[in-house]
Amino acid sequence: MSDAKLPEWVKNLAAEDLSFIRSFLLTSGSLKAMAVEYGVSYPTIRARLDQVIERLRLAESERIDPFHARLKDLVAGGELEPRLARELLDLHRKEVAR
Repeated sequence: MSDAKLPEWVKNLAAEDLSFIRSFLLTSGSLKAMAVEYGVSYPTIRARLDQVIERLRLAESERIDPFHARLKDLVAGGELEPRLARELLDLHRKEVAR
């Protein structure tokens, strides 16, 4: 599939996220098998999956303003927890809507 035909959400993911998703699919979604494959604990893999899910949610947002883009970068870099980023984004959207 050419890059132009890829869905936007795929284009917004980092290579390591796509690799993680590939492993997830190849293990039939078994986080236990992925933990063994990556050589980490189950909770570590679960947290990694939660990060990828949050990045997908952010990528699915209809409009990304500079604040939103910065939050997305911080989450992707592991500098901000996805839950906190979502809270900040919700507060930001409420302020902008005023």
